[in-house]
Amino acid sequence: MARQKGIIKLEGTIGDVSFYKSSDGYLAREKGGVDKERIKNDPAFQRTRENGSEFGRAGKAGRTLRTSLRVLMQKASDKKVTSRLTREMMKVLQTDPNNVRGERKVSEGNISLLNGFEFNINGKLSATLYAQYDVDFDRAAGSVSIDLVDFVPSNVIAAPSGATHMKLVAGVGEVNFETESFKFAQDATGELAIDQNLIPAISLEPAVTANTPDDVFLVLGIEFMQQVNGEMYPLKNGSYNPLAIVFIDRV
Repeated sequence: MARQKGIIKLEGTIGDVSFYKSSDGYLAREKGGVDKERIKNDPAFQRTRENGSEFGRAGKAGRTLRTSLRVLMQKASDKKVTSRLTREMMKVLQTDPNNVRGERKVSEGNISLLNGFEFNINGKLSATLYAQYDVDFDRAAGSVSIDLVDFVPSNVIAAPSGATHMKLVAGVGEVNFETESFKFAQDATGELAIDQNLIPAISLEPAVTANTPDDVFLVLGIEFMQQVNGEMYPLKNGSYNPLAIVFIDRV
């Protein structure tokens, strides 16, 4: 892969070179590679087929999780979150102790490896929220909460420049990676001023199904806003809003 330089940027194919635009800019690469049918059938490419099968399975798992949390991710994610999450799903899949290489599954791997995953590397929760909080989850009762002790926002929130207010948001995704199905619920605070005034203890309690058989993913995030003449506006289209997985539970 090569990066295009110069005034004129090309898109398309010239000879054996393809020119295209990506999130990393205008790039160029030479056409070529092994014939597709050979990869599908030649014993020499057995490892390639196994890797491809597992990569595809990890990609589907990542898509299912992203879709389950889409409502919150629309306001808090970066351009490379898909590839980053797929890479982490591959790590989960590779811990599957029950299936042979090429047939390993995310649903049988160590899903806790995803705990702490940041959906927006431009605004990480771990580098934004310094208030103490605890998670309480009861699968049988169907209850989950994120409980924050009282705090002074300007002391524990590393807000981006221009932010005057924020909302704390929590979401629960109940995810079945085998059927690629999910349920989602969320909870949020009202608009909180980022100042020196003490905020009383907060409890965010998104709904969760009692005795759900699915994997449970709890995420916590912040939506930053700017107040102008009494009106609230999302700050920079949410490009610095953090959102991260803070708790995972599997039956």
